[in-house]
Amino acid sequence: MNVHDWLMNLPFSDPESTCKIVELTFNQGSRKEFYRNATLQYFEKGELVTVEGVSGFDVGEVSLSGELVRIQMKKKGVDEFGSEIKKILRRSTETDIAKWQENKAREKEALVRSRAMARTLNLDMKLAEVEIQADGKKATFYYTADDRVDFRELIRLYAGEFKVKVEMRQIGARQEAGKVGGISSCGRELCCSTWLTDFKSVNTTAARYQNLSINQTKLSGQCGRLKCCLNYELDTYLDALQHFPDNADVIHITRAPAYLVKKDIFKNLMWYTLPDSNKHYPLTITRVKEIQKMNAQGQKPDELEPVEIVSSKPKEVEPEFVDVVGQISLRSLERNSRRRKDKEQSQRDGKGNDRQGQGQGRPNQPHQANAQQSRPAQQNQQRAGAPQQGGQARPAQNPNQQRNAGKPPVNPQQAKPQQQRGPGQPPAAQQQNRPQQQQRPQRPPQQKQGEQQQQRPPRSQQKPPQKGPDQPSEPKS
Repeated sequence: MNVHDWLMNLPFSDPESTCKIVELTFNQGSRKEFYRNATLQYFEKGELVTVEGVSGFDVGEVSLSGELVRIQMKKKGVDEFGSEIKKILRRSTETDIAKWQENKAREKEALVRSRAMARTLNLDMKLAEVEIQADGKKATFYYTADDRVDFRELIRLYAGEFKVKVEMRQIGARQEAGKVGGISSCGRELCCSTWLTDFKSVNTTAARYQNLSINQTKLSGQCGRLKCCLNYELDTYLDALQHFPDNADVIHITRAPAYLVKKDIFKNLMWYTLPDSNKHYPLTITRVKEIQKMNAQGQKPDELEPVEIVSSKPKEVEPEFVDVVGQISLRSLERNSRRRKDKEQSQRDGKGNDRQGQGQGRPNQPHQANAQQSRPAQQNQQRAGAPQQGGQARPAQNPNQQRNAGKPPVNPQQAKPQQQRGPGQPPAAQQQNRPQQQQRPQRPPQQKQGEQQQQRPPRSQQKPPQKGPDQPSEPKS
């Protein structure tokens, strides 16, 4: 029940005419009362002050001050200059606050104990809250009951148990819900615990005027009574229903009598249904009045002539069904899976070769170096070819091999032995597939290709070798 003071910072020309009444709240907004500021001190909102109580003092919190207090007093019918208004004594001291907090801590235990004592006396009542005064000399018991309760014996038990002055105050179910608080079905805090102060009676007639289904579960609030918000829009519905015809619950046509289902005050339509169908027929107010006049004259129209309802909302187009079976090919997926398998296989082979090389150890490194150095010598050896022996026919030779046919042989001791290549090298495999020839000894690797070219005669002086009768012809490249 918070109130915003929107006049707080506005200056006034006459300070004497300002309101000298302050509104205080007790027990976290459960109760509000007005107190006179006799000392004319300035109290801010939320400040704790000590006020007069029943044979003692009480501590309250300032909730409103200034000119808005007069509006609140006028709303609740309290006289500003009445003698029954109590006074503010002082700002609360540390001693007052400590004693107030000590007595407030006793309220929960007192509520449990008081409920148990009321149950032993078989009283048809429900205790909702117990409020103890700040000095601990008075306790107020709030209860709800449907009928009158004789609690004279209960007051004696409470006074002897709690050693306080007892005051019993009856409240309604709506006030109880306001004290407890909570969230309503609309998602906001309860109206009775925030701003609603006067509770008007609510009946099912308000729900019928608003075309609401009479469902006790949906129309009831947390207090168990009908929701207070049913009265908020009732006046608007009553004003709109004045244009609708009366006694139009049943109208007669040739086919069968039509019964009224609901009234739409926003579109000025009345919905009827026939006994032999479940369809609802919307009729305008003018059409219903015409049928009523015809029925009063003893005539019955052939049809109701309902109105066609056109929705202003754009109709959502539902996506059509598309058959995509067979349009998506799986070849791309198969191709990707094949590539992935090939890549994994190549990685496995590479790891196997690396392991094999690591198993052979370091001695293979010089062997590979010698094999690289012997490659030029092997190329020269292939170019030189092998001499003919015993007049036997030999396979065809390349022209470079024919040029080196007349040169003197090289010392075999200076030539390095031919070394085999490692696994996986194609030149070695090609040499194994060639026919076996008598290899000439190689030249030393120190001799360069330039020195060989100096020893060769120029191409103009060279004569092509004459082919013998037994020598086969050279294959065409």
